[in-house]
Amino acid sequence: MPAAFLAMSAMYRALDRKRSPIDPALRSLLQVRISQINGCEFCVDLNSFLGLERGAARDKLRALPQFEDSALFNEREKAALDYAETATRSDRRVDESLIARLRRHFDDQAIVELAALIAYQNMSSKFNAALGVPAHGFCAVPVESPPKAGKA
Repeated sequence: MPAAFLAMSAMYRALDRKRSPIDPALRSLLQVRISQINGCEFCVDLNSFLGLERGAARDKLRALPQFEDSALFNEREKAALDYAETATRSDRRVDESLIARLRRHFDDQAIVELAALIAYQNMSSKFNAALGVPAHGFCAVPVESPPKAGKA
């Protein structure tokens, strides 16, 4: 499906631009966390590698599943990661308090870009996970196992 791949690539290029209000390291942290939630080993692998190239700290990549309780992350990162996690998990909803938390750190344009990046990474990681695309050894960062059906 070359047309679908080209469309996905074009969307990613629009989100991954130098003038984005979301810095490259944070974009990578968001992409890795979403990929962990969705159980996409390939996406965790690739986005962790890219994150290191973009200045994300290895200890932050490893601590992503516990970001809320980790002193490694600042409040801006925690707000963005909470937004990504909330939007990704089907049992959670974005509410006014989460948007208010985001607005302390991001303007409206940045929030729209966060939402677009979250949507893109969910599409990408679910696509690759559904096809069983394995990690390719770009970067060794643990993958959170997705919850089993019927379990919380």
